[in-house]
Amino acid sequence: MSTNERHEFPRWEELYQEAQIESMPWFNPELDEDLRIALDELGLKDGSALDLGTGPGTQAIELARRGFSMTATDLSAAAIARAQQRVGQDGLKIDWKQDDILDTCLDRQFDFIFDRGCFHVLPPERRQDYVRTVGELLKMGSYLFLKCFSRLQSGEQGPYRFTPEQIREIFGSQLKVISIKETVYQGTLKPLPQALFCVMQREM
Repeated sequence: MSTNERHEFPRWEELYQEAQIESMPWFNPELDEDLRIALDELGLKDGSALDLGTGPGTQAIELARRGFSMTATDLSAAAIARAQQRVGQDGLKIDWKQDDILDTCLDRQFDFIFDRGCFHVLPPERRQDYVRTVGELLKMGSYLFLKCFSRLQSGEQGPYRFTPEQIREIFGSQLKVISIKETVYQGTLKPLPQALFCVMQREM
């Protein structure tokens, strides 16, 4: 992939106004399996968390059910509105916010951030802005869990693809890269796309 290559993405607001949520490629009603394993391995059972680019809201909802104090953001106001509807009568308390991570209005820090699809659709020239902002939103010693498309995923349509080396290069100046594993991106596509699941930490 050329660093100058541009990918085209949907107009997110229109997409979430018009499309059926359950048919979206990234829709997964269960907690992301790689995140579940990481939380268990690190012994993270409570605290504040940010679901960045929440989309359908499923991950924020599942994390709230596990007892985390959740904030969930998305660029699309329609996505936030529809995610709120999914909570229904469960009584879960989630702070839903329409927000642009590249021009964020968030003014607090979190025990961890989960990004399951925001970073890999950002313009390449804004990646360092993302890294800097995410670093500022993490408490000292806290974690960023990042899932993005892997360079092993065939084709060039959709999200940008990354190698583990690229992730280390992009994030290494701000965060400690603890682990990167090849996995899959759970959703509605068959076969499931190839992905990287990255665990990073803001060092003390």
